[in-house]
Amino acid sequence: MTDQHGQGSCGVVNDNELRNQPSQEQSDSPTPFESRKWKLSARLEPFDSFWQTPKDIEKGYRSFFQYYKHNYLPHLPSNRQSRILVISCGPGYLVKLLNDQGYHNVLGIDSDPEKIEYARKRNLPCEVHEAFPYLQDAVEAFDVIIPEQELNHLTLNEILVFLKLCWRSLRPNGTLIVYGLNGANPLVGSENLAHNIDHFNTFTEYSLRQILVYSGFANIKVFPLKLYVFWTNPLNYVGLVTTTILEAILRVVFLMYGKSVKILTKKIAAVCRKF
Repeated sequence: MTDQHGQGSCGVVNDNELRNQPSQEQSDSPTPFESRKWKLSARLEPFDSFWQTPKDIEKGYRSFFQYYKHNYLPHLPSNRQSRILVISCGPGYLVKLLNDQGYHNVLGIDSDPEKIEYARKRNLPCEVHEAFPYLQDAVEAFDVIIPEQELNHLTLNEILVFLKLCWRSLRPNGTLIVYGLNGANPLVGSENLAHNIDHFNTFTEYSLRQILVYSGFANIKVFPLKLYVFWTNPLNYVGLVTTTILEAILRVVFLMYGKSVKILTKKIAAVCRKF
């Protein structure tokens, strides 16, 4: 028999029970959105800045363009006038892709002024802001919110508050796209968590869906973030074939242990809606 938690099915999560259980942040104060000084747990790589910028920052505009175009663009609304907020935008890799694809009502924010300076040199609409206080003041201001940094740079309680802030900052029917490290992959899952002191958790299909349901989101679709999307590089196809075979073998192994695990990429993402 298959373990129901391996299915990643929203049906086994009691939405009402989850939403009625306050996080620790909520229990410690009347509301997590009251005026306060936000101090996050990450010491070296805070969530509201982008830490995956390559040494060659300019080269990153090309490589991340391909990565975001393949992984994120299919999940964005067709309306090019949608108001989009990119959190932890760094030098503006995702902001540039959005602009190039016709989305011009976009704002990127990052807490690191040096990274924002790179974006401004390219005339990208990016500003220096910390994520939590900015969201606190932006009530129903956006149609789409996309954190460009992994959720695992936040503790569980910080994630819950962050997602509630995002829900509050989205307009009705708004879209949120988030991602984190995939703990289901036995080859890289534990290393993903252990190699950085500012990685506080990992996700699976089930737990990523679970935390979004808890935070009030609906129409949740969990999807893999694919690395091998650079079709002009011959080595891309070697990596694609190798990982496809390995992941197929791992799915069979999981089934032998009663677990139905479908997504085994290094990182895992989800798109959801506010209703």
